[in-house]
Amino acid sequence: MMFKPLKERVFVSYKEELEKTPGGLFVPDTAKEKPQRGKIEAVGSEVKELKVGDDVLFDKYSGSKVNIDGTDYLIIKEEDVLGVLA
Repeated sequence: MMFKPLKERVFVSYKEELEKTPGGLFVPDTAKEKPQRGKIEAVGSEVKELKVGDDVLFDKYSGSKVNIDGTDYLIIKEEDVLGVLA
């Protein structure tokens, strides 16, 4: 299935990273405050600085989560992207 975001939005695939303490305990998402990482899958017509294939960092609570064909994606505004990983 193809998805085309509108205007200044980007379509991002991501994986939620499980964080484990040295003692083997998993840290819940609510205790994490770090940015998330994802890959740009599609961009809207008004996106200026990002392109398909960019690895990006974005705030944890940015955008709307969607699940398409069993894969998790986010639809976020370009301004919510913190940066591109080189």
